[in-house]
Amino acid sequence: MKFSTLGSSGLNVSRVCLGTMTWGTQNTQQDADEQIEYALSRGINFIDTAEMYSIPPNAESYGKTETIIGNWLARNAGKRSDIILASKIAPGLPWVRGGMPLCRQAVIEAVDNSLKRLQTDYIDLYQLHWPNRTSPHFGKHFPNHYRFTDADAEVETVGMLDILEGLNECVAAGKIRHCGLSDDTTWGIATYLKLSQAHNLPRMVSIQNEFNLLHIKDWPYLIEHCAMENIAYLPWSPLAGGMLSGKYLNGARPAGSRWTISQRNGLFRDTVDSSAAIEAYMGVAKKHGITASQLALVWCDRIDGVTSTIIGATTMAQLQEDIDAFDIDFTDSMKQDVLEVIKRYPTPF
Repeated sequence: MKFSTLGSSGLNVSRVCLGTMTWGTQNTQQDADEQIEYALSRGINFIDTAEMYSIPPNAESYGKTETIIGNWLARNAGKRSDIILASKIAPGLPWVRGGMPLCRQAVIEAVDNSLKRLQTDYIDLYQLHWPNRTSPHFGKHFPNHYRFTDADAEVETVGMLDILEGLNECVAAGKIRHCGLSDDTTWGIATYLKLSQAHNLPRMVSIQNEFNLLHIKDWPYLIEHCAMENIAYLPWSPLAGGMLSGKYLNGARPAGSRWTISQRNGLFRDTVDSSAAIEAYMGVAKKHGITASQLALVWCDRIDGVTSTIIGATTMAQLQEDIDAFDIDFTDSMKQDVLEVIKRYPTPF
């Protein structure tokens, strides 16, 4: 397993991060235990979760994944120091703190509750799951899907300072070690960095956004910003919600798969162009003797600026296949074949 430094934190994290959002709905405690043990045996030391999980998010599933991880940690307390554990705070959900937005009070309350569920004294990386303002994620990245000019930069900045003060209180108390972002933008990163410097508050060390062969909008501008500011870039959904495996082509819905469960944002990735692109990538993968999932993952891992790729699996076979992808030699021929498909389908959803 290869490792990278998590931005300016100084923490060394595996290039593979174990995602956990299916634990509690699609996966049981036993499934999760097996995945954690296997991931550790393969050298993975980075685990990502969130208070909102499991997915799809609802009042019943809220907190289930953290609870499952906490149960494992309680039985394996001696391994806690071997793991870089990341979690997130979710704003604006009616069943979470009455829909409270991100603020100092929400951060402090959420951290305390996550620590209880996780049965640990500290969280290594605590992330803001998405900003209070609307951001161009989850299918909202096309021009004029919403209006940037409807947001008040001054109001947003005041709110971000309040959030940082809450994070600072948690850092000072030893409850969290480092802070990060999720589903945010270049402006969000830059504003938090300015506020941190101006007020001597914790510095954001990472951001995780959706990034995959069907969704490359963060390249080049946001990823360049991360590289220049020493912010770790952590792609989530490198398989586009499982699409890039090819398992959903031609309307297929394998039993137990995510697309058989109601989705909060619908199947917005499921387009004619997405299917055409996936078929093309499957052809590239077959040519080079690997699976379509492995092609998508090795491509993501080799993107300059990527620190650690967040993978998730509902079966052990999927997890093994996915981790194996990071040992594949991404040849120049493979790179060129992938690039040709990207040029044909740059924004398929």
